[in-house]
Amino acid sequence: MADLPPRWSDAARWWGEFCRAASFLTRLPLPVPPVRAAAPLAEAGWAFPLVGIVVGLLSGIAYGVAVYLHLPPLAAALIALGLGVRLTGGLHEDGLADTADGLGGGSDPAEKLAIMRDSRIGTFGVLALIFSVGLRATAIAGIAATGPVIVALIAAHAVARGLLPLVPRALEPARKDGLGAAAGTPSAAVAWSAAGLGAVIALFALDFLPGLVALIAAALVMSARAVLAQRQLGGYTGDVLGAVEQGGETVVLLVAAAWAT
Repeated sequence: MADLPPRWSDAARWWGEFCRAASFLTRLPLPVPPVRAAAPLAEAGWAFPLVGIVVGLLSGIAYGVAVYLHLPPLAAALIALGLGVRLTGGLHEDGLADTADGLGGGSDPAEKLAIMRDSRIGTFGVLALIFSVGLRATAIAGIAATGPVIVALIAAHAVARGLLPLVPRALEPARKDGLGAAAGTPSAAVAWSAAGLGAVIALFALDFLPGLVALIAAALVMSARAVLAQRQLGGYTGDVLGAVEQGGETVVLLVAAAWAT
């Protein structure tokens, strides 16, 4: 039964796996029970979108405070994104930069994987971060109003993390000793529970039609990045998962901004 999502009556397991997911995806100082810390991260994958709610909410509050202090929307948006990076330790942004460098600079899978392991950032990585931050900040500033920005950030973080467990469920690790492989493969129940939670959060936060459009767009973009990694690397890595998450987060914010205008 270890690979199944927790029953809602199983409060201790629910909380333990949420803390396990949060301790990996964020820098939040939550206590992880030893039994959960020793278990593969994949077992806690169902809680990824719940962690996304926390990150999105706190980032949205930062945006609201900045707007209250009469900062322009774009500055407030960058502050919100900055807090999000601080909360997550730049985990997904780092994966995006490394993946962009590897896919853009290597000539074969082995060389691409070697580039991705290099701690230095190259031209493709810098450009990927510029476009990612720029698109997200512009989308947030385009929404402008504090309430809609908060719900858009919650939806973006929840959807991107909710769909993420489907990638290791569908693909094989590109290498056997990386972070992606160490996290394990989520069961179908865990992966689809995460996706379902992310979908429900998006539909409630953004309303049904924009939420549905955001879900479909995020799924397409995240799938495209996963397929590209499969073709060029032979599978996924931890960095690829970060790049996939960033794609979903960006697209949801863009859809929310388009709907708002």
